[in-house]
Amino acid sequence: MRIACVGGGPAGLYSSVLMKLRDPGHDVCVYERNSADTAPGWGVTFSEDLLRELRRSDPESARQIREAVICWQEQVLEIRGAKDVLRGGEVYNISRARLLEILTTRARDLGVRIEHGKEVGAPADLADADLIVAADGINSRMRQAERFNTTETTGRNKHIWLGSDKLFTEFGYLFAPSDKGWLWAYAYAFNDKNSTFIVECTPETWAGLGFGGMSTDEALPILERIFADYLDGHRLVGTLGGGGKARWANFRTISNEQWHSGKVVLAGDSARTANFTIGMGTTLAIGDAIALAESLDGSAGLDAALTRYGKTRQAEIARVLAEARFSERWFENIDQYVDLKPRQMGELLWARRSPLMASLPPRVGYALHHAKGRLASLGELRARFRPAEPVQNAG
Repeated sequence: MRIACVGGGPAGLYSSVLMKLRDPGHDVCVYERNSADTAPGWGVTFSEDLLRELRRSDPESARQIREAVICWQEQVLEIRGAKDVLRGGEVYNISRARLLEILTTRARDLGVRIEHGKEVGAPADLADADLIVAADGINSRMRQAERFNTTETTGRNKHIWLGSDKLFTEFGYLFAPSDKGWLWAYAYAFNDKNSTFIVECTPETWAGLGFGGMSTDEALPILERIFADYLDGHRLVGTLGGGGKARWANFRTISNEQWHSGKVVLAGDSARTANFTIGMGTTLAIGDAIALAESLDGSAGLDAALTRYGKTRQAEIARVLAEARFSERWFENIDQYVDLKPRQMGELLWARRSPLMASLPPRVGYALHHAKGRLASLGELRARFRPAEPVQNAG
């Protein structure tokens, strides 16, 4: 087949790798509108589950990714000078630029053609392709040119993706007060020199601090003062790959009723988005690529294979997308939680993906969550010390 992957992010590049691995005879090309030296973004995170899937799908690129990541074990909440250590687990971080470099090199080694600086406006521009993988992001022009029954909602809070030259060696939810309300950052190192530093706040705080009338360069010194206790004299950086500037935005949740139309199939953020507060963007994008490649295996026709991919993938990720919505809502109602004790707030932050947390008063939610945890621990103890069942004679 002649396969065109539109978009040189994780979904497009990994799709091209897997298509070539499954059939070296495929003619596969990736079209990326940015230049080769531009990789917008800072760091990305993923868990051992994704690394396991990468090893299963392509051990070579998985090995290179594993060698390039750094790892943290703990997540912490810091507010009003207090620190609460949340339950953690092994999570991997890698710069987005390094991840794309690994996938680009792997794709080229397999014979994939990659054209940077190539803008593809509509499927009609790729008339010779048998399959078009639309992995061109949240503003997908491929998606807009076809009918997928797309729905879009806009989140309430404002956020901006920044970097920092301070290394945050554990994932931090860092809360800082201002005279216009609370701001908070999601901070984590992604290599041995830099960290991601995402700042979020309510629209009232954002407007009250005057960020709507400022450039990014004007806003950075203000944010550095607000988060001074966490930055320890280090800087925030708002310049992205290729010289672009980070911008304040409201998160946009995209969903599509259908994931393919004719020979065009969606993957990555063009297919759906999940709020960044659960850190699943890269995991979902690569999962799409794996599911698509597996659906195309076998003797089924292209339309049947793409239909199976869409239905299967939507069912697989339904729970994650629901959790992302609850997490987003939790942070949109942050004023309900910041007056709690740090330990109580940390417990509710950890449980924010639950639909109950969004519908219960904070102290009621904490009491319920705490009781649930104690009951689970008690059940584990009972199971551990339960007397063994007597062995029955077989005769």
